[in-house]
Amino acid sequence: MAAARPGNLSELEQKWHNGGGPACVLGVGTANPANCVRQDEYTDWYFRITKSDHLTHTKAIMRKTCEKMMVKKRYLQVNEELFSVHPEFLDPAAPSLQGKLAVVAGAMPGLVAAAAEKAIADWGRPAGDITHLVFATSSSAQLPHIDLRIAALLGLSTTVQRTVIGFHACSGSSAALRVAKYIAENNRSARVLVACADMWSVMDSYVVPNVDHRYGIIGHAFIGDGAGAVVVGSRPQEPVERPIFEMVSASQATVPGSERAVAVELTNCGLEYRLEFGDVAAEVGGNIERCLLDALSPLGIGSVGWNNLFWVVHPGGPRIMDTFTAALKLQPEKLSASRRVLREYGNITGPTLIFVLDEAIRRRQLDHEEGSCEWGLMVGLGPGFTIDVMALRACSGKSTPTPRIKSSL
Repeated sequence: MAAARPGNLSELEQKWHNGGGPACVLGVGTANPANCVRQDEYTDWYFRITKSDHLTHTKAIMRKTCEKMMVKKRYLQVNEELFSVHPEFLDPAAPSLQGKLAVVAGAMPGLVAAAAEKAIADWGRPAGDITHLVFATSSSAQLPHIDLRIAALLGLSTTVQRTVIGFHACSGSSAALRVAKYIAENNRSARVLVACADMWSVMDSYVVPNVDHRYGIIGHAFIGDGAGAVVVGSRPQEPVERPIFEMVSASQATVPGSERAVAVELTNCGLEYRLEFGDVAAEVGGNIERCLLDALSPLGIGSVGWNNLFWVVHPGGPRIMDTFTAALKLQPEKLSASRRVLREYGNITGPTLIFVLDEAIRRRQLDHEEGSCEWGLMVGLGPGFTIDVMALRACSGKSTPTPRIKSSL
């Protein structure tokens, strides 16, 4: 839609001209473990491995919870063979953290490398041209960290500059992409590989379900495993490099007093979390529009028609996406990329947003309706309660002016 060009965007462009230019998404890749579990089979599997089939009432509750999650299938690192090697993973009285971290340390580097190889191939230049590696995970804790093995598997230079971002959970990839943007825009020749992976199926607790402790039931009903990677750089060297999106701005806001909406602790048995969808949905519904408007105000945009944008949103769950849609009065199809990722992969925590980004790109290439939108917002949601916002601009057909965003308030 036609609109005047905001003055602050011109100021940003002057800054980019003096520096390295706007950071761009240059390539994207994702990967999952081989073990694919159908959602309609998960409850039977879980109650079998925990030897709790006799708890018919609890089993019915978990089955109903799985049905509500709008997930069709998930990919998990765990399987019954792993549990036979590590029976302590199924014993709530046995310390299992060390064994779980060892499993992640053995499996995660290869999974991340698989996603990164796809992103690098999509980028079009050799892996040796990567200058920075930003790695995010909430499933690993060791020194040296997994990023060192990832660099070796990919054949990155020994001078690659590595940064690790830990325990941001569902906002891991949005935090890593924000850091990559800053690196790329302040180093003209930088090519940053963002890698994010989580294996919460390994780090989770496998105990006899308890209806009075429903957080475990909720988590097991939709959590999956995977890895995502993005190559970020400024001043693309076309035609070898084909920029997909400009990363125009990045911001983060924390909702005061919301620390307990999503909480995770590292214990002797792995990760234990408190996840209250009602609390999270309330935080999203009550704060998302104000956070988005605050994030866009530095661009000189006073108000925006949210339906004039494309959306890359972390799918925290169906209730959260429904609340997000209602709060902004979005057309139902606006979050179709997020909903498809949740349906096909579940919530992969940190890497999920990269999966949605990859799906959004795929849909644009297939000329879905959202492909006509030049401007969009990538929104990460995570513990804190934290809302990350990145304004994106498609790199093709840039004649469209910055949209005037009209608040639904």
